Amino acid sequence: MALANNLTAILNLLALLCSIPITASGIWLASKPDNECVNLLRWPVVVLGVLILVVSATGFIGAYKYKETLLAVYLCCMAILIGLLLVVLIFAFVVTRPDGSYQVPGRGYKEYRVEGFSDWLKENVVDSKNWVRLRACLADTNVCPKLNQEFITADQFYSSSKITPLQSGCCKPPTACGYNFVNPTLWLNPSNMAADADCYLWSNDQSQLCYNCNSCKAGLLGNLRKEWRKANLILIITVVVLIWVYVIACSAFRNAQTEDLFRKYKQGGV
Repeated sequence: MALANNLTAILNLLALLCSIPITASGIWLASKPDNECVNLLRWPVVVLGVLILVVSATGFIGAYKYKETLLAVYLCCMAILIGLLLVVLIFAFVVTRPDGSYQVPGRGYKEYRVEGFSDWLKENVVDSKNWVRLRACLADTNVCPKLNQEFITADQFYSSSKITPLQSGCCKPPTACGYNFVNPTLWLNPSNMAADADCYLWSNDQSQLCYNCNSCKAGLLGNLRKEWRKANLILIITVVVLIWVYVIACSAFRNAQTEDLFRKYKQGGV
């Protein structure tokens, strides 16, 4: 029984450590400028990470102190949390699968169309009732102003692959409009205004830029997709380890129960 409980305690310690990358991934997502504005997607991973930490600590204490009730509570709660984490992973994978990006000839960065993203993201993130708040929030960030510090010439800007989807969509007009580069957030003399409705929405007012454009909505979705895809890689590895730990912990707990019943049976038969 002691050996099984010691094994369970070690496994719970490993599960507790697994909560660290989950929580860290959630904090990383929440710290991004776009996620700061999109409240809907900001904290679920952090909350799951903290809950897994608490439940793992409960299981560790239960195993260390030989408290079978705590161990039973741990196994039940951990099964629920692993299930919720799998739901979040599958959901994030499904809604971020469509990619609205397209390559622009002669540019190192991509541009984005709202139509290329999932219906859920379009309806729950960038719909008209949310966009007024999101637009104001994005305008208050340093996403666009910092481009002027990073790029001086047009060639530097055009060849860069480091421009984020959000910057590509919100901080400059669509390439098809034919605007001439002055600096990353100042463009003049368009040659093809009819190419895109966003051409008419572009403004050199630094508080306006292309925040009213569909390309900005698409850029926000592109940023969310990129960041959630990165976080998903860490979460997938972590959830696989958690499932492995949980299966072994269940087996150890069941064996301990069997040994305990067998010992009581032998004592009763003597």
